Amino acid sequence: MDKLQDGNVSVPNGTLNRRSFLEKGAYQHLQQGDLKVLVPVGLGVISVLGFIANATAVGVLVGNARKSKLSLINALILNLLLADGLLLAFAVPFKATAYSREGWTLGLVVCKTCDWFVHSCMAAKSLTVAIMANACYRYVSNPTKQVTIRLKTIVVVLLFTWLLACALPLPHWLFMSLQKEDGAERLLCVFEVPPEARKFMSFYVKAYPLVAFCAPLSLALLYFWRAYGRSQRRCSKTQNLRAQIRTRKLTLMLFGLTVAMATMWLPQWVAWVWMRHAEDSDGPVPPVLFAVAAQCVMFAISLANPLIVLALSEEFREGYKGLWRRLTLRKHAPKQQPKPGPHAPTAPRSPTPRPEAFAHLPPRITDESRPDKQQEEQQQQQEEEESSGNVNKDGIVLPDVEQFWHERESGSMSHENDPIPWEHQDPKEGKQ
Repeated sequence: MDKLQDGNVSVPNGTLNRRSFLEKGAYQHLQQGDLKVLVPVGLGVISVLGFIANATAVGVLVGNARKSKLSLINALILNLLLADGLLLAFAVPFKATAYSREGWTLGLVVCKTCDWFVHSCMAAKSLTVAIMANACYRYVSNPTKQVTIRLKTIVVVLLFTWLLACALPLPHWLFMSLQKEDGAERLLCVFEVPPEARKFMSFYVKAYPLVAFCAPLSLALLYFWRAYGRSQRRCSKTQNLRAQIRTRKLTLMLFGLTVAMATMWLPQWVAWVWMRHAEDSDGPVPPVLFAVAAQCVMFAISLANPLIVLALSEEFREGYKGLWRRLTLRKHAPKQQPKPGPHAPTAPRSPTPRPEAFAHLPPRITDESRPDKQQEEQQQQQEEEESSGNVNKDGIVLPDVEQFWHERESGSMSHENDPIPWEHQDPKEGKQ
């Protein structure tokens, strides 16, 4: 038989105690064998894959922020991915554990904070999408205008978003408690509203979905629709046309994130509102499979968001490829050789051989004992004589040159053939 423990109250044959289901319906512990295994395994796969995808996306955004100034839209996308990572790391594992066990073994702190943390992260994502839609619409309205936002302003916006998101689901933290099951010793984590808070809860059940889901996502879809309409207008200038294409791609990416979040989160809100209003209407409660599937689909949003950003953002794809290259190059890069310096030679030295290795070699010939030394000296002397002009290349003295110098030294040179008559001219004759 299929059994459902909602608030750890076991009900056979798919029926249930309506009061226990409504007041203690925080956790559904599955008793059917297949679901008791499949649901925790599915949540574990979503948690691991989603955390890796979100961590990679956060790394790409941080790397892009270091290259240029962090814009408001990129900061909001980063905040959205961080909320997904926190949800997958600190909430989904506890939910999987709660589905796999009949009793609560995780303690009072986890019992009071698990549902509150899940709703806080989801509300933070919803508010972030609404603010991001407004920022996208302002950017698309005038893409050529350089809007500079200080880091202090971005921090204040994100801090306000998280404070509001943590304050909205406070009843999930206040009304959770540990109780012992009737006739058993195991502890149960139950959601029980005290009588004095019934009127508040009747108002809260109607207001909370409007503030956390309907209003932010409806406003975001309206802003994105208007932003996409503005990005469709044709521009004449090339610069404006490039900005228009860029804004259109950005709008489609953010619009895809909003549509995916709204459609995948809607079943969980249907189950939540259905369970809370079942007591007043005295109608049927949601089926077990629908409630469990709705919660699993809600957690799958955190896995879908980085995949949507990767599929629709060209800038993100380039950043992801760059991150992948850096990681792979660091793993497979060869070891670098040391730079040349006084203690690091440029080329490796061969090892010095032993003295016994030179025993079979002939003695080394010095420069003085070489037979070619004398020939080199003679050749050098001949070159010097050739440079003085008395000897030709073959080492023979030219006769006309020899006769000229002989007559000049003996003084027998005639006056007519004297090439330098001014040396033999009388100084007095020159003056006359």
